[in-house]
Amino acid sequence: MTELLTTRQVQALLHVDRTTIYRMVESGELPALRVGKQWRFARGQVEAWLQARQAPGPQAAPPAPDAAAVQATSRYLPAASPAIEPPVLPTSSGLRELLAMSGTQLIQDAFADALGVMIVITDMDGRPVTRISNPSPFFRALAARSAGAVGQCVATWQQLANGPALEPRWALNEMGLLCTRALIRVGSELQGMVMLGGLAPEDWPPPAEQIAALARQFAAEPPVVAAQVNAVHRLDEAGMARALRAVQRIADVLAHLIEDRRKAE
Repeated sequence: MTELLTTRQVQALLHVDRTTIYRMVESGELPALRVGKQWRFARGQVEAWLQARQAPGPQAAPPAPDAAAVQATSRYLPAASPAIEPPVLPTSSGLRELLAMSGTQLIQDAFADALGVMIVITDMDGRPVTRISNPSPFFRALAARSAGAVGQCVATWQQLANGPALEPRWALNEMGLLCTRALIRVGSELQGMVMLGGLAPEDWPPPAEQIAALARQFAAEPPVVAAQVNAVHRLDEAGMARALRAVQRIADVLAHLIEDRRKAE
């Protein structure tokens, strides 16, 4: 999960005063997220923004993601992306065996379409066990051209699995979009997670510099990313609250299905 910085922490990173920070936020120059009455800043976005201004020459190639995460590519996207090669991802068989996968995928697809969000089910290591439902064109623009894109999502999902919060809450992912997770709890055991996200924060779209930084980060083509930057999922305040309630209900439904299947065996 992306670390959120306070205004004071961003001041220390950028060496500017608070007024300048607020001015850059209001003009859209510096990406930020409003949490209550305060501004919060994703560390990765701030560092990418700073790097883009400090490096006038050609940018170095982005670092290679973790080897296990790199294997997570568009196998987990629906079949509407024929140009994407299927990956080989070592997933935990336990959750697959506990769920009726065809029915689970239909449930996930239905919720994603009804809520207008992206959903995927993962094991407790953040590795997908279903295809991603309802991915936005912006997500596809990043994921379709980089094996590391979905790999970075897996890394974020792993961090969400280890987060201390039991209840779903919004966090920024590596793409600058909002996501949340609900735990699939069967008895005293955590079996997996329902990941819901792909939602634009309040200040979306990001400025051109941020879009260019994202393209570099995910080894994607900047014009393609820029063309799809507004093709993201958006919800109003009521929709965001409804999505938080729904993600836990989805996880609870799956937990009940697992329990019923165990009883039937």
